[in-house]
Amino acid sequence: MLNILTIIVSLSLVIWIYLLLFRGKFWLSNQRINEQLQPLTQYPSVCAVIPARNEADVLPISLKSLLNQDYPGNLFIILVDDQSDDNTGNVAQEIANNCQKSQQLQVISGQPLAEGWSGKLWAMKQGIEQANKLDNKPDYLLLTDADIEHHDSNLKELVKQAEIEKLAMTSLMVKLRCDSFWEQFLIPAFVFFFEKLYPFSWVNNPKNKMAAAAGGCILIRRQILEEIGGIEVVKQALIDDCSLAAAVKAKLQEDRQNIKQGIWLGLSEKTLSLRPYENLDSIWNMVARTAYTQLNYSPLLLIGTLLGLTIVYLVAPIGLIMGLIIQNTVMTILGGITWLLMSISYLPTLKLYQCSLLWSLTLPLIGLLYGLMTLDSAWRHWRGKGGGWKGRVYVNS
Repeated sequence: MLNILTIIVSLSLVIWIYLLLFRGKFWLSNQRINEQLQPLTQYPSVCAVIPARNEADVLPISLKSLLNQDYPGNLFIILVDDQSDDNTGNVAQEIANNCQKSQQLQVISGQPLAEGWSGKLWAMKQGIEQANKLDNKPDYLLLTDADIEHHDSNLKELVKQAEIEKLAMTSLMVKLRCDSFWEQFLIPAFVFFFEKLYPFSWVNNPKNKMAAAAGGCILIRRQILEEIGGIEVVKQALIDDCSLAAAVKAKLQEDRQNIKQGIWLGLSEKTLSLRPYENLDSIWNMVARTAYTQLNYSPLLLIGTLLGLTIVYLVAPIGLIMGLIIQNTVMTILGGITWLLMSISYLPTLKLYQCSLLWSLTLPLIGLLYGLMTLDSAWRHWRGKGGGWKGRVYVNS
């Protein structure tokens, strides 16, 4: 038994060495937008599409941040009021009027949810269709959430990066709110796990098939969206951002001569999510909503994931503690080194979120909690209570 545990702890160490050295250096959290790019001589037109369902409380900050963008080109905003009951549409129009930019915003009332669509994507589809009806069709679409506060030059930086690097799709993982105890405990880890699952350097490599995006802030060429078949290609996807990125990258890799070289995903320190996660329940629901979807609703992948989380995150501290108790030097050293590497890998993400570096020591416990959230996600799916958006529940068919 002792030999078996030593082997498992050794396996955990080997895994962490692989993750640190050969998994796209995901843990460095160093994929950032290049703010030093030279200004463009001419900036393309952009239409921002915002699906909004009961977002009246955050619009005074988020919508205003878009209306006040320091963008030299034409920017038009379409907000889709998706069956809200909190006066979202009127609040949005009032904000634009107060900013004296009512001509820059169009609020449309969302139609009842169509069969075969998830709620957010159905709202986005209506906004995109409205954008295509504009007298001058935009060169780019900015797909963004209603709870995102964009820093004043965010759009300009996104467009410069897209134009100069000839990108079809440029996306930012905005900085999530990290104020409460539970946010500091679990939110940086959410970003860390996402980067481990989708190493940004691999996403940004045109030759690598890895594709991902962050749905809160996606800049996409209107033409490429049409070429892949429109937003309809991901209409039933709960993880719509990554599904859209996969469709775009697959299209680009099919057409090697395409001038648009690839997609790009990075981190932002200045564009922020306003969505609070003040307790464990709110974070738990956020993760459980789509965790099982990430596993393609596969029981085998679920078992493999839970086993993997155990080996990667829990074995090291168990081995260290067991080694100390039974005074086994080899097991103690293996467990300690593995836990140390694990903690070191988490430091750049904690630094990004300006959290105490001591949180790095809690990564095994965090891994346990995320494993339980994943298990709960599967349980919800099996009970017919799968993912949803703003009060709507969807079950994969």
